[in-house]
Amino acid sequence: MSEVRKELGFFEAVNQRRSVRIFDQENPFDHKVVAKCLEAAILSPNSSNLQLYQFIRVRESSPLKDKLAQLCMRQKAATTARELVLVITRRDLWKSRAEANYEYIKSAVQNQSEKKQKQALSYYGNLIPKLYKKFPGWTLIKKLISWSVGLKRPMVREVSETEVRISVHKSAALASMTFMLGMKASGYDTCPMEGYDSKRVSKLLHLPKGAEICMIIGCGKGLPEGIYGERFRVNKSDLIQEV
Repeated sequence: MSEVRKELGFFEAVNQRRSVRIFDQENPFDHKVVAKCLEAAILSPNSSNLQLYQFIRVRESSPLKDKLAQLCMRQKAATTARELVLVITRRDLWKSRAEANYEYIKSAVQNQSEKKQKQALSYYGNLIPKLYKKFPGWTLIKKLISWSVGLKRPMVREVSETEVRISVHKSAALASMTFMLGMKASGYDTCPMEGYDSKRVSKLLHLPKGAEICMIIGCGKGLPEGIYGERFRVNKSDLIQEV
């Protein structure tokens, strides 16, 4: 039986998106839509344009799909998913991604003044390495530099290893949200999951040593019983403020 999907506008997709925990097993699932939505996701904003994340697709036909679903604590959002998408962070790739940006900017600013060229290239050639490189005691040095500079002028304070790690996960989460909204706009549903055994998942999928799992997203056509209740949000006045 062919499936007819209606594409939604942005605000319709936002309003209709729910974390669906039971997916349809009968009707066809178009895996090409997942590819399309992932391509849209990589256009999401991200810290310093480094894109220190990757998506790993595990289709229902994969011999790893059932094993992975079991490691997601056997959640129905995983066991009934037609495809599972792992969102992993790759902080370890900062150097190659910085070099790629450096080379791109190098060619893009050739017609600008020498001063502007140096400013643009210094960001990826000097500042990013200082922020992302690791060696014993470097976090303390970065915090001291940030503190001392901040005495005289506005300064970024989030420079520790933990804070850089958080920044990388922020970028991955932004891309994940774009993906999920794209899936909803395309007529499909998703469920982002944090309940999984990260150590066993990493071993199962042979994830690189520097990779961390941001979330695992179940994908499919949601069934009505897959939405466990009415949406609840606290009062918008508690979340949106003006000063």
